[in-house]
Amino acid sequence: MQQLTVNLDDRSYPIHIGSGLLDRVELLAPHIAGRQVCIVTDDTVAPLYLERLTRTLVDYAVLPVVLPTGEAFKNWATLQQIFDALLAARHDRRTTLIALGGGVIGDMTGFAAACYQRGVDFIQIPTTLLSQVDSSVGGKTGINHPAGKNMIGAFYQPKAVLIDTDSLRTLPEREISAGLAEIIKYGLIRDSAFLDWLEQNMPALRTLDPQLVTEAIARSCAIKAEVVAADEREGGIRAILNLGHTFGHAIEAHQGYGAWLHGEAVGAGMVMALQLSRRLGWLAADEELRCIELIAAAGLPVAPPADMRAEDFTRLMAVDKKVLDGQLRLVLLKRLGEAVVTADFDKQALHAVLAVAGR
Repeated sequence: MQQLTVNLDDRSYPIHIGSGLLDRVELLAPHIAGRQVCIVTDDTVAPLYLERLTRTLVDYAVLPVVLPTGEAFKNWATLQQIFDALLAARHDRRTTLIALGGGVIGDMTGFAAACYQRGVDFIQIPTTLLSQVDSSVGGKTGINHPAGKNMIGAFYQPKAVLIDTDSLRTLPEREISAGLAEIIKYGLIRDSAFLDWLEQNMPALRTLDPQLVTEAIARSCAIKAEVVAADEREGGIRAILNLGHTFGHAIEAHQGYGAWLHGEAVGAGMVMALQLSRRLGWLAADEELRCIELIAAAGLPVAPPADMRAEDFTRLMAVDKKVLDGQLRLVLLKRLGEAVVTADFDKQALHAVLAVAGR
C-alpha cells in the first residue's frame, strides 16, 4: 500500500492506494466519529462491492443508499434521495457518509455531506480510474445544471480517500480510457517526465498492469494533492487542473450528460487546448502531434462530436466556472509540463480551433 497526504493544516487527510483495501476497517475507523454510517453507491457498483464494504463495517450501523447510475442522474432529484434516507433513518451530526463509486457518486455524496445538518464527515472510496486519480481528491463536490456541468456545489474535503485498485478489474475498456485522460492531463500540465513515462507504458496501462497502474494513480494523486494544498478553493493555480475541461464540459452539456463519458470529453477537449496552444506559438507542431497521438493511444476521441459547431461551443463555454467579469479564461500550455490559466489569448486563434468543430 502507498499513502499520500493532502496537506490542508487541520483538515489534512490521507490517500491510501493499494490492493484489497476494501477489507481493511483499520483504514476507515479513525475517520468515523459515531456509529452511524451511510454508504452511498449506485446500482452498478452496489452488486459488486456494497455487501463487501458492509461486512468490513460490521461494527457500525450501516445505511445503504443505492442511486441510479450515470451522469444524467447527477441532479437535485437524485441528491434528495440521500437526504430522504438520512432523515428517515434519523442520522445525526456524527454520521459519516461514504461515497462508494465513480465521480458522480463521489461528487453527490460530498455535496450531501456538506449540506446535511450543515456539514457531516465523509470518506471517498472511488471505484473508477477517473475518480481515483481526479474527483475523489481535492474536495470539489456538486451536481449538474442543464445549463452547465458542476455549476452547483461546494468545496468540502473528505476525511480520507481509500483507493482499492482491485475495483478496476470490473471496469469496461471505455471507463479505463476515460481515467487515462485525467492521468495524461497531469503530465501535460505539471510533469513532462511523467508524460514520457506514459508514452512508454500506455499499452500496459490499458491492460491494467497492477504495478504500473498503481504508480500512475500515485503520481497523479501526488500532483493533484500538491496543487490542491497550494490553492484549495481554485483562486489561482488549481485551475490548471481543468486543462481541456472548458471544451470538454461544453461537449458533455451539448450531447446530454452521460452520452460522452467525462474523460472522453476531456480527451477531445485537451486536443483542442493543444491546438490553440500551438496556434499561439507556445507549442511546436511536433509536440502537439506527439500529445494527440498519446491521447489516441489511450483509446480516447481526439475530435469533438461531428454535430457541434463553433457557436455551440461559444454558447456553452460562456457559463464555464472560469469565466470572470464576462471574460473567458482557458487552461493552455506554455510548454509541455507547464500550464497557464489566461484570458489573454488571440480570440481569432480560438475561433480557428472552434471552426474546425463539426467538420
